[in-house]
Amino acid sequence: MFQSRLHYFPLQPLIIGVIGLGLALLLTPSSWSVSSPASSMLLSEPFLLHPTADSVQVVWFTEFPGTQHILQYGLNLENSAIATTTKLSKLREDAKSKIPNPPATITTRDVWRHVAIAKQLPDGQSVSYRVSSLQEHQQAPFQSQIYQLQAAPKPGQPLKILLTSDHQLKPMVAANLEKAAAAIGRFDSVFFAGDLANVPDRASEWFDDERGGAFFPCLQGRAHYQLHGETYRGAAILQATPIFPALGNHEVMGRLNSKKDLNGQFADAYPRWAAQKYLNLDPKTPENLKNNSFNADSYREIFDAPDYYAVTFGDIRLVVLYVTQIWRSPTLEPNQKGRYKENDTQLDDPTKWGFGQHIFESLEAGSPQYRWLSNELVSSEFQQAKYKIVMLHHPPHTLGGNGVPPYTHPQQQVETEQDKTTRISYFYPPEQDLIIRDLIPLLENAGVQFVFYGHSHLWNRFQSESGMHFLETSNVGNSYGAHWEDLKPRAIPPNTPYAATGDPNGLSPIVPTLNPLSDQTGRFLPFVASNQITVFSVFDSTDGSVTSYRFDTRDHNNPVIPFDRFYLKNSGS
Repeated sequence: MFQSRLHYFPLQPLIIGVIGLGLALLLTPSSWSVSSPASSMLLSEPFLLHPTADSVQVVWFTEFPGTQHILQYGLNLENSAIATTTKLSKLREDAKSKIPNPPATITTRDVWRHVAIAKQLPDGQSVSYRVSSLQEHQQAPFQSQIYQLQAAPKPGQPLKILLTSDHQLKPMVAANLEKAAAAIGRFDSVFFAGDLANVPDRASEWFDDERGGAFFPCLQGRAHYQLHGETYRGAAILQATPIFPALGNHEVMGRLNSKKDLNGQFADAYPRWAAQKYLNLDPKTPENLKNNSFNADSYREIFDAPDYYAVTFGDIRLVVLYVTQIWRSPTLEPNQKGRYKENDTQLDDPTKWGFGQHIFESLEAGSPQYRWLSNELVSSEFQQAKYKIVMLHHPPHTLGGNGVPPYTHPQQQVETEQDKTTRISYFYPPEQDLIIRDLIPLLENAGVQFVFYGHSHLWNRFQSESGMHFLETSNVGNSYGAHWEDLKPRAIPPNTPYAATGDPNGLSPIVPTLNPLSDQTGRFLPFVASNQITVFSVFDSTDGSVTSYRFDTRDHNNPVIPFDRFYLKNSGS
């Protein structure tokens, strides 16, 4: 359980507050039953979002609505701003939550988000800040420690950006972040390519999972994850560093109105068109439609982030896309609902179908996201940027298992005998891969230098003939292996055109340039796919370098080793 280091003064009001909280626990609704022992404190350290030329947003969370939430900032904390408070609408806990006394059934957990804006910030200068929240019936507020913030960097300012993804409370995340901060020092931003938590509506996965590796604790230096006899704390990164996230499949919840637990609801995403057709849902009732198909409300509420967006950050124009789909098992077992087939025992009930690995937000030419991207790529902000970076979740090129089937809309194939359905399967035409067919040519023509992504839980990189770089650096936790040359092939149906090994889209993986790993025969490996070795990558705008580092977690004293580096060519006008 996350133990807050946030301070409360003086002692007498603390005693009164504790007594008051004890009474409140007896009198308030059952949702209190899933609150942590830290529910009378700030639930997270503050973190930074949406920096502009002279401002930045400061966000923090509590488990009480409070009567006053304030940001103090300035060289001597001389400025103040009152926060706007909203309640997160879908955070819950259930019997699988790793908290003390988890509820037997899905139960709402009350969490309030507070956001205040630090304005009129000086150019290129950090100032101090802290936040405070006053709980009902208390005489003094809870306060954070004092941290540093600043406005968005100007062009030409040297930046070091942490490139990461797929944390999902995996075992090596806290060690990864702790070692990254120790090796690099201060980061200027975090570019996060999706899959932040595991089940996005489970509150404890964001704040206080008792295993010690929840999302905010790891990125705020409050983790306590045990790995190979060492306790890792993560690193205090987000308190002074804005984060730019992307939607991954683990930011999307499935149908909420089922009787499943949170894990089951997460895995039960259903296409919107199918919800309208088979559940008779009216598209004019969007909330009901979302609850019976899929939604990313918790992600959107926590980060106040559009599904796709573009920002200028120093010399970087970062374009963030919503490119992900439901993950389903490649199994072909009769009683499983997977990416290639439906459960053979449910063929007569379309409300129980999975519809394969259906895409959440279309990317194909002519779609709203494609039109938005086309306009962004011809904008002056994009054209004038020195470094043009695109971030998405699903891999265009990979040695991982999630590279198949092709990223396209599943084509349903129904087999019958004597008017009875005997099998429902799904085919993904390779020539209709939306990333390769529609997205990549658009990015190539626009002069994008670097495409960054995650999803397959490994490190590998590629380069196209035009010189565009592709990097998948998601090996911060569990790895599911690499499918390369003579290694284990991907699980694919027989007689299908999907690639069993190698990059399904035809590029050769690049062997790391500095210190590559090798196998038992001495062969250099163009990937890192390990459950002991964790990887992080850093973009340095000073020279346009992207350097990847590895750390062997089996011994805390092992060095952090830079093992690969490449450079982005300056394309600014």
